[in-house]
Amino acid sequence: MLRCVAIDDEPLALRQLAAYIAKIPYLQLVASCNNAIEAQPLLAGQQIDLIFVDINMPDLNGVDFVRTLTERPMVIFTTAYSEYAVEGFKLDAVDYLLKPFGFADFSRSVAKANSLYELRNNQRNAADAAAPLSEAEPKDKEFISVKADYKVSLVRIADIVYLESEGEYVRMHLADGSTITTLFRLKNMEAALPSDSFMRVHRSYIVNLRCIKAYVKGRVFLSDAEYVPIGENYKEAFQRYVDTNFRNL
Repeated sequence: MLRCVAIDDEPLALRQLAAYIAKIPYLQLVASCNNAIEAQPLLAGQQIDLIFVDINMPDLNGVDFVRTLTERPMVIFTTAYSEYAVEGFKLDAVDYLLKPFGFADFSRSVAKANSLYELRNNQRNAADAAAPLSEAEPKDKEFISVKADYKVSLVRIADIVYLESEGEYVRMHLADGSTITTLFRLKNMEAALPSDSFMRVHRSYIVNLRCIKAYVKGRVFLSDAEYVPIGENYKEAFQRYVDTNFRNL
């Protein structure tokens, strides 16, 4: 069962979405919201699998709203303006419904979402079954093992430059420029990696402290051009690390 939230500033559009959702056995409408701001605490407070969100809304449009979500559910954008389609798909939206849309188009979109949901569940179950192999090794080991692309990869800890949260997944950025994406929450990866080498500097990023090339206010540079943001809640801890480990000239 996919737990859904519908977000649209048009009451008629919300009623139509609710009626369509009620016809799909694997969908459960948790709430209908008149704007994105109303939806924010709802998504922060409970597990939501799929959101239907209009793009052109006052105060906070749908695209900007989705960008604010750290734990991002699946997204189906609904809008009367086709020019927003590219922006929507840049955010890895499941689909884009152009108003006015009928039940057939709606059914095809939610079928995509359901297929993706089942795929993620299958991957999660496979990861759980392979837990002794796929979970991170103890902190004193040289490698961690992660399940990705239907195999278990051994990754040298020293080769990890930084890690990036993508909802229930973590993308590892490695020293050779490659990436590995695995079904693993960032907080679990933080617990598995050695704290003397890795630091969480943002709710979505962990950096290898040995790979830091420079820093400025609000940014950590890992190369001349590549950087990650320092979150407001992590600035003090990062500054303490800098003050303790580096001498200012």
